[in-house]
Formats: sequence, structure tokens, C-alpha cells
Amino acid sequence: MAACVIASGSVTVEGPKLLRARRGLLLFSLLLLVLLAAASQPVWAHAILMESTPQKNSSVKGPDVPITLRFNVRIDGSRSRFHLVAPDGSVRTLPPVKQSAPDTLQSQLSGLQPGAYKLQWQVLASDGHISRGEIPFTVN
Repeated sequence: MAACVIASGSVTVEGPKLLRARRGLLLFSLLLLVLLAAASQPVWAHAILMESTPQKNSSVKGPDVPITLRFNVRIDGSRSRFHLVAPDGSVRTLPPVKQSAPDTLQSQLSGLQPGAYKLQWQVLASDGHISRGEIPFTVN
């Protein structure tokens, strides 16, 4: 049984083998597209902060405050940064200490006076992307 196809105003007749071949090619193309999309998902994933100490908008006791940030992926601790913005607007760079886990960064704040602070972080994720964020907190 032949099929009729209208293209550019003219009518052509295609055989069943050609129709099956076109359907097969279309199905293969769709399957390939789905597989490529599924395989590329990890490339789109950036480091997302899962939990932190101190928590966002929390109040903590000073003058010493431990810092722990845990992410959803492995991060490069040697290329990650912490900055502390003090109540007076001054900025202090904090060195991360050795990673306790591949998805965790830690540091230690000391000598903090009461007031509102912001911990700014920047991490390099295992996917090669840089993620940034900020955690405001208050020292009592």
C-alpha cells in the first residue's frame, strides 16, 4: 500500500518501506535526544547550599563562632572562599580549614562583637561551576 505526500504543491507517492524507514529514523532521533538530555543533567547541577552553621538569619553566641557549610555536591576546598562582612562594613577573608567531607567547608570565627554580620561564600563545585551566596546572622 502506497502513501500520498504533498510537498511543494506536487503529489508524490511513497512506498511502505520508505515510510517505515522515516518512522524509524524519527523514533531513533527522539530516543537519542532523550538520552542526551538525561546524560547531560549533572553538567547543569551547581553547588547548592544544603545546610549551614550558623543558619541564615539566626542569632548565635559569640565571640567565637564555628562555620560549617554543606553542599549537594563535592566542592574544591582549596579554591573556595569565605568573607565576613562586619557590622561596620569591613570585610575579612577567612581561611577554610581542612575539609572533613568532600561536600563540606569549615572555618572558625573568633573575637566577634555583638552585631549583624554576613558570611559571604564562594565555592568551586565538582562540575566546574562557581556558586556564591550569603548568610546573614547576628552575634549576641
